[in-house]
Amino acid sequence: MQNHTSTDQLPGDAGHSPDLPLIKAALDASVSGIIITDNQLPDNPIIYCNESFERMTGYKRIEIIGHNCRFLQADDRQQPERLKIRRAVQEGEHVSVEIRNYKKNGDLFWNELFISPVQAADGRVTHFIGVQHDVTRRKQAEEDLYREKELREQKIKERTLQLNASKEYLDSIIQTVRESLVVLGPDLKVIGVNRHFLNTFKVTASETEDKSLYDLGNGQWNIPKLKELLENILPSNNPVLDFEVEHIFPHIGKKLMLLNAYRVELEGEYRDRILLAIEDITDRRAIEQRKDDFLSVASHELKTPLTTIKGYMQILERLLPKDADEKLLEVVGKSTKHIERLNTLIKELLDVSRIQTGNITLHRERFDFDEMVRETADTIQNVSPKHRLVISGSTGIDYEGDESQLSQVVSNLLSNAIKYSPDSANIEVNLARVSDYVKFSVTDFGVGISPDDQRKIFERFYRASDTQKNYPGMGIGLYICEQIVSHHGGNLWVDSEHGKGSTFNFTLPIKQKTNE
Repeated sequence: MQNHTSTDQLPGDAGHSPDLPLIKAALDASVSGIIITDNQLPDNPIIYCNESFERMTGYKRIEIIGHNCRFLQADDRQQPERLKIRRAVQEGEHVSVEIRNYKKNGDLFWNELFISPVQAADGRVTHFIGVQHDVTRRKQAEEDLYREKELREQKIKERTLQLNASKEYLDSIIQTVRESLVVLGPDLKVIGVNRHFLNTFKVTASETEDKSLYDLGNGQWNIPKLKELLENILPSNNPVLDFEVEHIFPHIGKKLMLLNAYRVELEGEYRDRILLAIEDITDRRAIEQRKDDFLSVASHELKTPLTTIKGYMQILERLLPKDADEKLLEVVGKSTKHIERLNTLIKELLDVSRIQTGNITLHRERFDFDEMVRETADTIQNVSPKHRLVISGSTGIDYEGDESQLSQVVSNLLSNAIKYSPDSANIEVNLARVSDYVKFSVTDFGVGISPDDQRKIFERFYRASDTQKNYPGMGIGLYICEQIVSHHGGNLWVDSEHGKGSTFNFTLPIKQKTNE
């Protein structure tokens, strides 16, 4: 039987090779843990380990030499990798495994182990060399990634269930909406429609799905301008708002449809789809037209007799003796005041009629903008002595526009400020030049306007909910103001906090393209 040393002897010719010290020095300098086992001894014991292996395991060399490698698995010896190692040793083959090992202090570390056989000249496997790396950090990272992946997959499953539930919920809502809805793909082919669309246009789902929007029916949607707008939605994400289509539709006749289209995006999905909402406004527009016609006719018919009455009242005022009864004078005065109020209302109705029919015209002349505001404010001040109009700032601009109409805007805004702040002593007016614009602002400290009402305050005949009962009016003054400012190329808006007053502002471009 051959004798083997436990610390210094390496596989070879009993240590007589002149290269042996160099080999040992190289092995000890390696950053990899290296061991050599003697396959000719019982239980294949370790006969060599380098310093890196000591550092890796926490054991000293004296505690390692003579042991079988399995001592590093401690009590954790049921790992399937152990079977791979045993089979490789028995067969004298190479093997590579990642196995759980334990340091001297009991800490777990993952060992990436490469085992290679060393053969004698006659082919017998005399030794095994094990090269080992501590891959605990990598395994921990892999474990973290695996757990994160599992957690992500679980979240995806949960999210998928939520999305499916949300989709069913949204589908149920869409199907009950009393408006025609169409979902289009990026090629503007119909992906789906709701029941209201099918019922309105008297078609079936099979006649719409996967069909181009422009091929539906008799080509009623094949409108160049609409096509241009829809095709610009996807790249720019700009919605199509309030686009009117008047057409003779098959089965339902001539209709006026209002279209709104948006690019759909839900949780990052479906971003190349378009939701098209179609509203039949034929009846509504007809009612509005009848109402406009009535207002136009009524205001014109009322203006003639009112002018006559106003004339008679002026004659009556001149004929009254100076010593006329005080009660009579009061009645005549009140009558004149109410006639003037009625005359103003009729004038506003005529203005609305002209705006609706597109007959509003601007008589442009240069005028001193600041002087116009001051003269208008003086007129309002004379009839409202309880309030003080405080004017600050100036524009210094000779503005080219319709002085009469802009004076009407200023008068209306000042009158409203007084009307809706009965308990406030001061009304603040500010004039300024802002960049290439003149700016007018009037601030009151009255009832204010709620956010919901602010969005609608400039609509025709709209009146804020809190003011309808307490303050008389028809809800057309601000509409007229907005239209006049708009026709001058300007912008009118309100800043308000409910219960704390309002500031109405408008700007007019000094050099502008007008909407006449």
